[in-house]
Amino acid sequence: MDTMNVVTLFLFNIVLCNIPLLYGTVGEILTEKAGSLNLGVEGTMAVGAIFGYLAGCAANSLLVGLLVSFLAAGLCGLLFALLTVTFQANQNVTGLTITTFGLGLYFFVGKGIGENWPAMTGVPALVNGFANLEIPGLFQIPVLGKALFGQNALVYLGILVAALVWLYLNCTKTGLRLRAVGENPGAADSVGVNITLYKYVHLAAGSGIMGLGGFYMALYMSGSFEGSNCWINGYGWIAIALVIFANWNPLLAILGTLVFGFFNTLKIYSGALAAAFPDGLGWLNAVPPQLFKALPFLITAIVLVASSVRAREGSGQPAALGLNYFREER
Repeated sequence: MDTMNVVTLFLFNIVLCNIPLLYGTVGEILTEKAGSLNLGVEGTMAVGAIFGYLAGCAANSLLVGLLVSFLAAGLCGLLFALLTVTFQANQNVTGLTITTFGLGLYFFVGKGIGENWPAMTGVPALVNGFANLEIPGLFQIPVLGKALFGQNALVYLGILVAALVWLYLNCTKTGLRLRAVGENPGAADSVGVNITLYKYVHLAAGSGIMGLGGFYMALYMSGSFEGSNCWINGYGWIAIALVIFANWNPLLAILGTLVFGFFNTLKIYSGALAAAFPDGLGWLNAVPPQLFKALPFLITAIVLVASSVRAREGSGQPAALGLNYFREER
C-alpha cells in the first residue's frame, strides 16, 4: 500500500469512526443551552442504538431506524426533564442514573433476544444506507476527496444537524430565548418565556440527537451484539468533554470531533503510518498499544482539567448550567 493510500485511509477513518461523537456533542450542547447538565449521554446513546437498530431491521428501513432511535433517546430526555425540571432532582445524580438505566436496558434487551438477534447482513436497507456515497467532483480531489467526500449518508447528516443547531441557537427567536433560559431563567420567565416547556422540548430534542449517534454506532459495529461490550464504548463521556472543547458551539464541535478522532484512530493506524513514513513516524512502533487505546480518555481528562481552571469570561457555558429553576424563588 503506497503512502498516499495510508494517509487517505487514516483521514477517512478519522471521520467515519468518530461522527457519533458529533451527534452526542451537538445533542448535549442543545440540552446544556437550556441550563441542564445531562450526564446521561452514554446511556441515552445506548437506548437509541439498540431500539433504532432493531426497528430498522424489523422494517428493513434506514429511515425507520433513525426515527425510532431519535424517539427512544428522546424519551430518556423526557425522563431526565421530569426528574430534574418537575421534581427538582439533582441533575448530576439523575444523569448518572440515566446512563445506568440506558446501559442496563441495552444489555437486557440484547441478551433477551439472544439467538434471535437480527444480523445486519440480512437487512439490505441498513447495509445500503450505510454504504459510502461519492460526491461528484469533490470526490476526485486527491487524498482529501476520498476522505471527506466519500462517506456514508449519516456522516453528512451529522454535519447538517450541527449546522442547523448552530443556526437555530444563533439566528432564530426561539433559539435566542433558549439561550436566555440557560443564562438567566428568572429573567426569561419574567418576560413570558415558558421555562418548563423550553426545557422539556430541548432536553427531548437534544437527547434524540444523541440517539442518532447511537444508531450510527450500531451500524458501524455491523449490528453485532456482544453480551459484555456496549456499542457506545465510552463515546458518551467523551462527547460531554467535547462540549467544553467546542465551547458550546455546534460548529466547533465538528472540529473537536476530528481532533478527538485523530487520537482515537491513531491506535488502529499507528503501525501503518510508521511503515509508510519510517523516517518521520517510525517512533510510533515504540509506543505501547495500551497508550493509544487510552489516549482519547486521557485527552478527555485533560480537557476537563483545563476547563476547570479557565476563566468564565469568554466561555460559551450557560451561566445557569446545572442549576434547577424553582419559580417561587425568582
